[in-house]
Amino acid sequence: MAYIMIVDDDQDFAETIALVIRNEGHEVQNKYDTESALQSMKNKAPDLVILDVMFPEDSSAGFELARTMRHENEKLKKVPILMLTAINAKFPLGFGPNDIDSEWMPVTDFLEKPVDFDILRHKVAKLLSKKSKTD
Repeated sequence: MAYIMIVDDDQDFAETIALVIRNEGHEVQNKYDTESALQSMKNKAPDLVILDVMFPEDSSAGFELARTMRHENEKLKKVPILMLTAINAKFPLGFGPNDIDSEWMPVTDFLEKPVDFDILRHKVAKLLSKKSKTD
């Protein structure tokens, strides 16, 4: 069983995703803003973070949290991040897995909303499997 944190301001969506992940046997914590998520992560590092990009306080807060995790916190820099977002639906910028890099979008994988739950389960299992091999 892994400890997974979902960081998304859409509480209904986060609860739905949490239910899917819990049904896979994992412990899940939802956070609805990036500031409280970071504080919680500093207390207990998750095995995986599922992270949205856009938050009411900042349309790129998810990118900023990912950068903080990777570059400013030794305990969090290797935690896999699955970016799960509707940014392409709101701003047709074409973000995707090809944009992942260590500076600008330092996430491990990318998935667009609306989410196919089978793909989500597969990506979560794959990321946790990779993490366990590197621990």
